[in-house]
Amino acid sequence: MKKTSSEAILNEELKTFDWNDVDTYPSFSSCDSLNSKDEKKQCFEYTLSSHILKYLQAEIIIVTQDVNDTIGLHFKVSETGVLTLAETKIDSLTVKEIPNIQELIKISLDSLPEVFPGIKRGQQVKTEFRLPIIISVE
Repeated sequence: MKKTSSEAILNEELKTFDWNDVDTYPSFSSCDSLNSKDEKKQCFEYTLSSHILKYLQAEIIIVTQDVNDTIGLHFKVSETGVLTLAETKIDSLTVKEIPNIQELIKISLDSLPEVFPGIKRGQQVKTEFRLPIIISVE
């Protein structure tokens, strides 16, 4: 019989689930009426990306050359529904033109509606996912 330290068990438990590994995706209340798992996922991603884009559009961003970039955002949602931006993949031209882009995205998350965490086997769990967002500033 193999002994497993309590720390190893805890680390296993704390592993973050990916989208495919949860029974219910993280969600916003606006997505509650949808039935299928795919529809709920699309609703969550759409709500999140449109919220970020609306916030960015409300900011006055002045660029010296047009910016058309798909940025990659890596999010984590805690088991209590706290959404954090874990990582960004942003083209160097976009960063040069909009130096505070990452900060703006982080600030936009402060006004998000409540996020409900993902669920696995009846338990609220940590999840993480990637979301591409198209930035276009002229």
